[in-house]
Amino acid sequence: MEQDQARTTTATTQVGVFDGMVQGITDFGLLVKFKLTLLVLYSALMSYAIAAGDRFSWYAMALLGLGGFLVTGAANALNQVLERDYDREMPRTANRPVATGRMSVSTAVLYAGIMALVGISILTLFNPLTGFLGMLSLISYAFIYTPLKRSSALVAVTVGAIPGALPLIIGTVAYEGVITYTGLTLFTLQFLWQFPHFWAVAWLADDDYKKAGFYMLPSRNGEKDQTTGLLSFVVCLLMFGNAGLGYWLGFTSVWATALLFLLNGWFAWRSWQLYRDCSRDAARKQMFASFLHLPVSLIVLLIDKI
Repeated sequence: MEQDQARTTTATTQVGVFDGMVQGITDFGLLVKFKLTLLVLYSALMSYAIAAGDRFSWYAMALLGLGGFLVTGAANALNQVLERDYDREMPRTANRPVATGRMSVSTAVLYAGIMALVGISILTLFNPLTGFLGMLSLISYAFIYTPLKRSSALVAVTVGAIPGALPLIIGTVAYEGVITYTGLTLFTLQFLWQFPHFWAVAWLADDDYKKAGFYMLPSRNGEKDQTTGLLSFVVCLLMFGNAGLGYWLGFTSVWATALLFLLNGWFAWRSWQLYRDCSRDAARKQMFASFLHLPVSLIVLLIDKI
């Protein structure tokens, strides 16, 4: 009888330890916003590959990916520390580890500090400018964009689009050592893309945001009106200009520019649909269009470069 109880206790302890490890890994993934971080890494690695062409190094790509992951993860962790009280008010963020108390603030800050130190050190191995841009991205996202989210929605999104697009310059600088037209063109592409992307997401999550006091839509009172679709459409038109400028500078070929124009036209059409219908369905279609627009655009540019 005692042996059976001992075996049961041991088995229960082992299951408890295993469950704790799984929860710890899950919480770390939530802390660094794993899926969002992968999108950021995709942009940085693609921009490096575009800059390097057929001369890229797999070792350098792996190093850039690791450094970029750690810096982005640190920024996301600090964001959750600063917004933990607001995250508790929104169903889609209420389960984050710091908001629930499963992870203490001090632990999250420790993780962020270690990731930032190691990540920026790795990026600096490429050259000092790459490390500096990584640090700038972290600081601007965590300590400038995050507080601004409770002020002007348009200002906050504009400021937030800067660290959101910096990975494109970081990737090119990691290879070229300086900021070039290639990096600036790619930066502008992702900078502009973020406005219709974020506004579509904000439209769908508007009720959630408002529970925490965030008014993220660009209309005067943060309401769902034609302003969101109209401004998204205008930004898509600016993306035509960026693609044309890339061709004029010799960055893209005729065929690549034509494909970018088609992608921009499709994105603009989805934005116009949101302007015309002001519906949840139109916002969802604009969001899914954004999910395809950026990665496909970067693939087109990479193929054109190689």
